[in-house]
Amino acid sequence: MHVAPTFRFLPALLMSVLGLGLAACSQPSGSSSSPLQEFRDAKFGMFIHWGPVSQKGTEIGWSRGREVPIAEYDRLYRQFDPVHFDAEEWVLLAKDAGMRYLVITSKHHDGFSLWDSEYTDYDITNTPFGRDVLRELSDACKRHGIQFSVYYSLADWYHPDYPLGSPGGQVEKPQPNMPRYVEFVRNQTRELIEKYGPLGVLWFDGEWEEPWTREYGNDLYAYLKGLQPSLLINNRVSKGREGMAGTTRQSDLNAGDFDTPEQEIGRFNTERPWESCITLCRQWAWKPDDEMKSLEESLHLLIGAVAGDGNLLLNIGPMPDGRIESRQAARLRDMGAWLRRYGQSIYRTRGGPWRTQSWGGSTYRDETIYLHLLQWPADTLSLPALSQHIARARLLTADGEVSWAQDSQSVRIFVPQAQRDSIDTIIELTVEGPVSGSS
Repeated sequence: MHVAPTFRFLPALLMSVLGLGLAACSQPSGSSSSPLQEFRDAKFGMFIHWGPVSQKGTEIGWSRGREVPIAEYDRLYRQFDPVHFDAEEWVLLAKDAGMRYLVITSKHHDGFSLWDSEYTDYDITNTPFGRDVLRELSDACKRHGIQFSVYYSLADWYHPDYPLGSPGGQVEKPQPNMPRYVEFVRNQTRELIEKYGPLGVLWFDGEWEEPWTREYGNDLYAYLKGLQPSLLINNRVSKGREGMAGTTRQSDLNAGDFDTPEQEIGRFNTERPWESCITLCRQWAWKPDDEMKSLEESLHLLIGAVAGDGNLLLNIGPMPDGRIESRQAARLRDMGAWLRRYGQSIYRTRGGPWRTQSWGGSTYRDETIYLHLLQWPADTLSLPALSQHIARARLLTADGEVSWAQDSQSVRIFVPQAQRDSIDTIIELTVEGPVSGSS
């Protein structure tokens, strides 16, 4: 069993003692080529929740001991044979959708490992399928320029050493051994980096349960950064996350490079990186005839996240045979078609200078501002004053003129009703001088 040398834990402990922000220390400040900046520039990623539970159509992890009896749930892997799984198709779909990175559940709360792990027999190689899903996806991502990343649950309701079990972490196990379980976590996460890395993100979850402590999280963060310094790690590796809003309290004490709002768009925040994880349908794992978001709803999620200075990680749940539902694939491709037309207003931008409001939001890059008007509050949109002078305004989503007026009190924008887009009216403003800050 691999045991990390003690010195690997010192960076996290020192930063906690000195009161230094772990996220701020993880990447070079102001470096446009840093992994964190590349992550923020990418804006849009594919989240995938998948495993043997897809055969039941119930929620991954959470349905163990609830909708599906524990003994039955734990035997599902013996029939898991997704013969139509094609990593190339999944990755090309992400690329067609305009997604720049992919995050898949390597291990959810149910404890099943979706790769060939030497630390458990409860993994993909002991299914009838037998192939290493992560290996195939990692290789396909490298071929097509998509950043490969993995989700990993710190809670494990299956593993005998983890103190809590199903349903939903509500049952105490008879003979837990948390230190031994932490060693198992370190071994598996090291294995993920060494076998499938360099990874873009190691996306943790399950940290809210009592057995996982701040000390465990901060030490794991430092250990993994020692293995791959370029690795990004979300705030769920440690404690302090404020529920579904996803923002970490006391980020100087809790490790993590970015925050993770769940099933909601994060609050406008240009100080700390964030990424909203949201399902395309209602359930994370595949469910037959699950309610799916419209194209307008899906694009508004992306635009809202980016205008708030965050990313969107949009989740799909593949079917038990390995295919992605055709309707979900079509929705993603439609998003990709929109991004091919208007991606300049999304990729490599920052949120602002105007904060998101009920009408929509704005993004900017250098001397260009993009207004995303999702709904018009009145015939004329009135915005707070802008310090830079507007030199030009043009409509990206239709042929037509934009009327604007600017003074020391406000900026006023008008587009005729006939030229307004039903999903997003995008107006490009060219200003004199670089844009910064928010209003």
